[in-house]
Amino acid sequence: MILGDICTRSCRFCAVKNARIGKPVDYDEPERLGTAVRRLRIKYAVITSVDRDDLSDGGAEHFSKCVRSIKSHSPGSKIEALIPDFRGDLESLRKVVDGQADVIGHNIETVRRLQGQLRDPRASYETSLNVLQNIKRLTSKIYTKSSLMVGIGESEEDVLGALNDLAARAVDIVTIGQYLQPSRRHHPVVEYVTPEIFEHYKIEAQRLGFKHVFSGPLVRSSYHAEESFCERTD
Repeated sequence: MILGDICTRSCRFCAVKNARIGKPVDYDEPERLGTAVRRLRIKYAVITSVDRDDLSDGGAEHFSKCVRSIKSHSPGSKIEALIPDFRGDLESLRKVVDGQADVIGHNIETVRRLQGQLRDPRASYETSLNVLQNIKRLTSKIYTKSSLMVGIGESEEDVLGALNDLAARAVDIVTIGQYLQPSRRHHPVVEYVTPEIFEHYKIEAQRLGFKHVFSGPLVRSSYHAEESFCERTD
């Protein structure tokens, strides 16, 4: 995780600490990250961050520098950037796209109907969908990815609606996993979804044309990330 460990947003499903202002930006981080990837011989690196609404570009330039540093130090490594929404700002998103990661992910987190209950008021379902769509508008060379939690109060109709919304934005990869409550103060688990239902969602997502689908109780947004990319590009 880059740009510190203090998020400027507060979502009811997330255990990350939050505050109005995050820690100072560590401008040496991109160089250290690139060096670490080279030394550890990492073939597929996933980089992410907290939301940094206190920064003018939401940390987009820092994301881009981290991606470029990895590419410079370890040209053979593939990179997935899991990004915040940058408040929907297109120029901030362009900075990340210009870094030329192999995959850019942004999670819608939950279905349209539950967004207001679970996500920080500054986040929105439409903004997240627009981020994913705008990545494709800026370049056709980067694969897009999003993730959905279930067992949090949604219906089957809600999930299928979300999958249709993602497919309509030409998202390439989708992951669907079981929500687990981080603590008693977070939103409770409403249902533990059965493996059969996860398989049903996978089949429906494949029918919609996603290039790769991970759906299961233990699936998370970066679950088998390298595997999905390699299978998709073989």
